[in-house]
Amino acid sequence: MTYLLLGAAVLALYVWATSGKSPLLKRREWRVLTGALSLAAFTAAAFVGVRGGWGSAIVLSVVGLWLAASTRKSTLAAPPSGTAKMSADEARRILGVGADASREEVQAAYTRLMRAVHPDKGGTAGLAAQLNAARDRLLK
Repeated sequence: MTYLLLGAAVLALYVWATSGKSPLLKRREWRVLTGALSLAAFTAAAFVGVRGGWGSAIVLSVVGLWLAASTRKSTLAAPPSGTAKMSADEARRILGVGADASREEVQAAYTRLMRAVHPDKGGTAGLAAQLNAARDRLLK
């Protein structure tokens, strides 16, 4: 029960510290923290379970499962449904190129940004899809 109260206090402190400001922890740091907290909850559940506190062990296991699941969740933006709906100005803004950008400049901007937001490098599929749509819109 002490672990649950400690977790609630930490959560309340976090909400209080970030109210009206930018988040204290960014997405990646939050995922690392929830992963560590889920391991701590599972460890505490095993310890409490061995000592005979089955009710607390079940609660800690559920909290650990919830934290582990929230570690894996990502807030993916819905990928664009097609390049026909994206304007050329919006595509230029996404890629960060000017109105007079050549094909090579558009491709270079796309490559540079894709290296940063590719899903295999920690980015999201939604961002990669937006970059693909923007590139396709400007290069057709």
